[in-house]
Amino acid sequence: MFEELIKIIKDSNNIVFFGGAGVSTESGIPDFRSKDGLYNQKYKYPPEMMLSHTFFVNHTEEFYKFYKDKLNSLEYEPNITHKVLEKLEKQGKIKAVITQNIDGLHQKAGSKVVYELHGSVYRNYCTKCKEFYGPEYVFNCKNIIPKCEKCGGIIKPDVVLYEEGLDDEIVSNSIKVISEADVLIIAGTSLTVYPASGLINYFKGSKLILINKDATPLDNMADLVINDSLGKVFTKIDNQF
Repeated sequence: MFEELIKIIKDSNNIVFFGGAGVSTESGIPDFRSKDGLYNQKYKYPPEMMLSHTFFVNHTEEFYKFYKDKLNSLEYEPNITHKVLEKLEKQGKIKAVITQNIDGLHQKAGSKVVYELHGSVYRNYCTKCKEFYGPEYVFNCKNIIPKCEKCGGIIKPDVVLYEEGLDDEIVSNSIKVISEADVLIIAGTSLTVYPASGLINYFKGSKLILINKDATPLDNMADLVINDSLGKVFTKIDNQF
């Protein structure tokens, strides 16, 4: 199956990569739904509640305690998957990366065309005057709740919280590149989160590839399924390109 994967990549110059939390776990960033993920850790409130828009508005201090403790990705580095995707983009094979992650590691690895469905910790805006703030200001702020230096408004990370919709432009761009792709590689995601998982329905190309440690609900749709670690798979890809 690795030989088949390599052949598909070599034969195409129009590949789109769609990745989930599993892409970043090998950098040390915890995912959400595995047995060691954030959703299975014990907090005063459930993580799903703390990452909701309502919670951000009504319990801003508790939100930021959790956010700063668990979602600070600044010290993490790209792993082999991020690096190989950047390498394949340079070679003209990968046309776009679509990610459910907010850690910015694809850009840190050098990828240029990245659509972040759930936003990024690297962008933060004042809820009043919309002034931009980088992640260091938010994560290193002495106050638990970061406030705008211009107007004193509360700063909100540009991440999509529960109860919030995805960015229309990013969704449109994602649909466009998926619908135009010859090959769609989906990796490191359980494909259970909607609407992100629904984007796959727009793929009309020739080869759908699923790479994940565990089975997904859409394995039967794929032309190639690899149940293995992304690190192992992308190391093999790296050796061929």
